[in-house]
Amino acid sequence: MRLDRRSLFTAGAASFAFSGLPRFAAAQDLPSDETYRNEVHGYGPLRADPFRVFDLPEGFSYRVVSQAGETMSDGLFVPYKADGMGCFDLGGGQVALIRNHELKPRDTSYGPAGVRSERIGLIDKSRAYDVTGDMPLTGGTTTIVYDMNQRRTVSQHLSLTGTIVNCGGGKTPWGTWLSGEENTDGIAAGLSRNHGFMFEVSPTATGLQQAVPLTAMGRFQHEAACVDPRTGIVYMTEDSFGRTGLFYRYLPEAPGELVKGGRLQALVIKGQPGADTSNIDTRLWNMGDWVEVEWIDLDDVEAPDDDLRMRGHQRGAANFARGEGIEFGRGELYFTCTSGGAAQDGQVMRYVPSPREGQSDESGGRLQLFFESVDDKVFDYGDNLTIAPWGDIIICEDRYSETDRNHLRGITPEGKVYVIGRNVFEGNAELAGATFSPDGRTLFVNIYWPGITLAITGPWETLRA
Repeated sequence: MRLDRRSLFTAGAASFAFSGLPRFAAAQDLPSDETYRNEVHGYGPLRADPFRVFDLPEGFSYRVVSQAGETMSDGLFVPYKADGMGCFDLGGGQVALIRNHELKPRDTSYGPAGVRSERIGLIDKSRAYDVTGDMPLTGGTTTIVYDMNQRRTVSQHLSLTGTIVNCGGGKTPWGTWLSGEENTDGIAAGLSRNHGFMFEVSPTATGLQQAVPLTAMGRFQHEAACVDPRTGIVYMTEDSFGRTGLFYRYLPEAPGELVKGGRLQALVIKGQPGADTSNIDTRLWNMGDWVEVEWIDLDDVEAPDDDLRMRGHQRGAANFARGEGIEFGRGELYFTCTSGGAAQDGQVMRYVPSPREGQSDESGGRLQLFFESVDDKVFDYGDNLTIAPWGDIIICEDRYSETDRNHLRGITPEGKVYVIGRNVFEGNAELAGATFSPDGRTLFVNIYWPGITLAITGPWETLRA
């Protein structure tokens, strides 16, 4: 059930949009419905949250960092649909959380200007990517400054606007956030500009930044991105809501300066051009299997006809079932395929770059089917992910169901699953934007709808795998 936005924007009440939510809550030893199965112990059974927001194991607690509808420091409202998020060290015990908002062109009443666009005058339209009908499109990012020592939100502001459906995103080694549009609507759909691009946002800027599309990184349904710190190569997933998405990499002309251009490529499985990695109709591989890969150049990457993935597939690029969250770890990266697998409950891929990745003589890049779910009570529709300080993958679930709750899950290096938390807030929205603080002690995560950001702390060191 979705909340009535009008009730959130009544005069004088916007900063207390969800006044019933606690700013702090600890797990309680109360009865809880066990709608999951652990493959390993993890942190033990979940305890029911008496505030019905987020269930956690014993010893863990959360604080509410931000809520949709609050008034931010710039006078605008916190937008709805909180999605991908990254955490950046600002020094002095403070961090910046850059958070995507997956708002569509028609979601004007859910944006930063308010339900009646009453605060539109506070937005500098010259900095927006797309102003259609005198209204900046409401997608983009907000930046939260959070004090880790005092465990409180210091400030919030709009940092990117005029974009649409900003989804997974990703951090860069040079300390910025990549925010991509998971929608390719454009001029043909009545908008002022074509969409489906990547944008870069700085965590240190104190206000709205100029929206500059990184067009050489391709026009497609951008989900998430990560960067190999060794090479500066950017890897990107595509959520095409089917099995037609590609896996991309961007070879920048100047690593760390993406706006200067580069080459966009797509992954091909050696000896199997046009392979379907999903295992849905035909089993291509089993969990743990590796394949060697190569990369093909893509042309006309701004794709005015929105056909980039089709042209890439025709040339041999592999298809993935809804590529979503991605993050680089220690010499390798992981990414989710939300609806992949014979049971269509989700897959996790692992890619190990070639020692000569991106060079003319490269060889040896490898892709593995790291994990495939066969039981939706163990793992169901994994979306955003992050890699924990102890090396496990932490994954947000994204299954909209009236009966099965979305969970925050961990996967060990051996491919075994455990549960960290469960969304029990009204509506059972997906979880998104999981990201750790620089010291590894706090895990931030979003409840996508209506848009609640939590800071989770607890005895992370007690994990039993």
